[in-house]
Formats: sequence, C-alpha cells, structure tokens
Amino acid sequence: MDEIRKSLLGALAKAIDSEYEGYGFYLMASKVTGDALGREVFGRLAQEELAHAAFLKAQHRSIAQTGSVDSEATLGNPYAVAGGSPIFSPELRERIGDAHFEMSALGVGIHLEQNAMEFYAKQALTAPDAAVRAFFRELAEWEAGHYRALLAQQEELQEDYRTRNGFEPF
Repeated sequence: MDEIRKSLLGALAKAIDSEYEGYGFYLMASKVTGDALGREVFGRLAQEELAHAAFLKAQHRSIAQTGSVDSEATLGNPYAVAGGSPIFSPELRERIGDAHFEMSALGVGIHLEQNAMEFYAKQALTAPDAAVRAFFRELAEWEAGHYRALLAQQEELQEDYRTRNGFEPF
C-alpha cells in the first residue's frame, strides 16, 4: 500500500473515532439535559455523528479495498440547527443559574465541532483527489453549522448565566 493511501486511511480512522466520540457525547447530553428541546437537538446531533461515522467507514472500506472512494455512499442532509435559541428552549433562561450541565455541554460541543471542522478542512486541503476533497469539505461545512449553532446559543445565554452565578467582574 502506498504512503498516500496509508495516510488517507489513517485520517479516515481518526475521523471515525472522532465521530463516535461526538455521538457518545451528544447521546449523553440528550439524556442528561432537563430541557425538552435540548434533548431533541442533542439526540439529532448524536444521530448525525453516527451517520457521519457510517459514511466515513464506507469510504475507509472502499479506499482500503479498491483505492478509490465509494461514490454510492452519501452523507444525506444536515439537521438544520438554527433560530434565536437553536439548542435549548426559551424556558431554559428561567433556570439559567442552575443550568450548569447545559452550559458545559455547549462548551464541550463547541470544542468537538471546532476540532472536527478544522480537521476536515485540513484534510480537504491535502486530500489526494477531487472526490476525497469534496467529501472532506462537505463534512467541514456540516460541522461548521453545528459549531455556529452551539456558539450562538452559548453567547445568547452566557451573560445571564454569569450574572445569576455571581461571576466577577462580569
């Protein structure tokens, strides 16, 4: 096996591991949050991470066996996480002082999505062929959407959370 293919398979394996980590985190978050919308959104994010892992596994298998991508494998359509309060319901603000888990989940999710977005963008730049570059770019854009939604929710809630918890000098 040539070094380029070996390197690509290594990157795909790392990506699969990362998607399973994201799946586990979002699944746990969906079960722990006390917010109904948060349960739904985290559950959908978990399912997307699982779908990404399946897509990446199909690509890994195809590249390992044939040396080329599986053109039949698709990512599908991303779950649209958007709006004024994209992750949690407006009712969360009523108990924001006690929403420690939810605020932590936003922070962890932001880091997971940022790392994935940056990893996929880097892989898209260095990928050996157009088909591989295309699916890494698509994954980077998908993760960027998750990142923006989580960050928007964190920014919307952070000042109230800090105020209610006596953060200084905020």
